[in-house]
Amino acid sequence: MSSSFMVACIQTSSQLDMDFNVEAASALVCEAADGGAQFILMPENVSLMGTTREQALAMAVPESRHDALPVFAELALKKGVWLLVGSLSVRLDDESGTEDMLANRSFLINDQGEVIARYDKIHMFDVDIENGESHRESETYQSGRQAVVADTPWGGLGVTICYDLRFPYLYRSLAKAGAHFLSVPAAFTRVSGRAHWHVLLRARAVETGCYVFAPAQCGDHANDRQTYGHSLIIDPWGKVLAEAGEEPGVITANIDPSRVTAVRAMIPALEHDQEFTLPA
Repeated sequence: MSSSFMVACIQTSSQLDMDFNVEAASALVCEAADGGAQFILMPENVSLMGTTREQALAMAVPESRHDALPVFAELALKKGVWLLVGSLSVRLDDESGTEDMLANRSFLINDQGEVIARYDKIHMFDVDIENGESHRESETYQSGRQAVVADTPWGGLGVTICYDLRFPYLYRSLAKAGAHFLSVPAAFTRVSGRAHWHVLLRARAVETGCYVFAPAQCGDHANDRQTYGHSLIIDPWGKVLAEAGEEPGVITANIDPSRVTAVRAMIPALEHDQEFTLPA
């Protein structure tokens, strides 16, 4: 692992206007880069948030024609930073022959403006929350099948998205495959965020001995969507290094990759797995 670096998570309140969302996110990326951040992460659905299935399908295009991706790639090159595009909705027709289905896809862009890793969200958010809020992500998005650990100048990055957070086996697998950092761009609902956001993110850091970078959506969105905000940067011991509030903005923290090795040496839980028989 390389020397210390500054990471930034930007927090946005994306709406149904892609041009506005991309401009707002780009301004926050510039603010973070001008403040010294070398690796900047964006939330889930950074270019478009709050769509119905019909709106998502009508507005989505294949990756090769997505307007936001080249803008963010050029921005990474211009600012000389690594950039995680939390997720974009990408139509799959041209890729797999799947009609009327999208991928919720995260992109890692290096400081040369090159996309070096992609990750399609594996776990679909199909839930009914007690306040009457209901979501069926699987009706619009096709589940990914490939876990991803990407190389960065500072160490391996395990790439995940939002609802993945509730499936700890994914994060343990990423850590064992070489991840030192975990990205969790999210659009957590306000209700579930208040109850579970902090505890789940801190647990994933503690369980894996990884840094966790979790940029989030915040505020009120189209079609009555409400998100929690509170973007977090967490160290491998579970300590919160930086936290946003409930408005758009930027949080930063200095990251020491050697801390991963030190914490894992103290509690080498990743080496202590045992085989066992499942209950009948």
